[in-house]
Amino acid sequence: MEQGKIKKGYADIAAFYRRQIRDGELAPGERLPTVTEIGREHGVARNTAARAVSQLRTERLIETRAGAGTVVASTPGVISGADRLDRLNRTGRRYAHGEESTDHRVAIRSCMDDRTCRALDIEPGEEVVLRIRTFTQDGRPTTVGLSIIHPRAARAVPEITEEAPLPKFWQEIYRDRTGLQIVKGERTAMARQASQDELDALQIDAPPHTAVPVLVTHVTFHDEEGPIEHWEDVYVPGLEVPMPT
Repeated sequence: MEQGKIKKGYADIAAFYRRQIRDGELAPGERLPTVTEIGREHGVARNTAARAVSQLRTERLIETRAGAGTVVASTPGVISGADRLDRLNRTGRRYAHGEESTDHRVAIRSCMDDRTCRALDIEPGEEVVLRIRTFTQDGRPTTVGLSIIHPRAARAVPEITEEAPLPKFWQEIYRDRTGLQIVKGERTAMARQASQDELDALQIDAPPHTAVPVLVTHVTFHDEEGPIEHWEDVYVPGLEVPMPT
C-alpha cells in the first residue's frame, strides 16, 4: 500500500455507489459495474467488491434483471428534504430521476405549535412563513415537505412570501445578501398521526376518523443570529427512508 493512502473496505465501496444512486449519477435501470470492474476501478480484492454489491442489494438499491445483470432498482428509496439539500449542494440537481414536486403553497401564519416555536426560538403566536410542497416519485406522492421560516429571513429575502418559484434555493439568496452562513442541525425522526391535509396530499384514502401513523423527520437550520428555518417531512406509510449513521 502506498504511504499515506488509505485502503478501501467494502463499506467505502458501497458508500460510493450509494451516493451515486442517491445523487442520480446512476439512474434506475442503469447497469452497475460488474464485481470484477468494481474491484479493478477501486483497487480492491474481488471478495471486497462482491461484499459491497451484496450490501447494496440488501439495501434494495440494486437488483438483478434477466439479460441486464445488476442494475439500479426502479425505486431506490426516498430521501429526506435535508438529504435533498445535500444533493443539491453537491450536484446542483433539485430532483432525482423520476422525482418532482407539486402543489407548491406559501402562507404566513401565526405559529402555535410548541415544537416549532422552540425550534425557531419564537413566542407562540408569532408569524412565520410556510412553504409547502408535495414530492412525487414516478408520479406517486412520497413526501409532504414543510419549511417553516423565521420572520427575520423575509427582511433579507422578501420573495419567500410569494407564490412564484425562486430562481434558486432561498438559503443561497439569503447568504448572498447577508453574508451569513446557514448550517444544518441534527435530523430527528418520530411517528405521529397524519392530519387530513397530509392524507389528501399523499393520496391516502382512509375512512373518516381513522388514525393513520406516518413517519416525520425534522431538522432546524441556524445562522449566527440563531435558528432561521425548521423543516418537517411527512412520508407515505411503508416507505424506507435512509437515516444518518
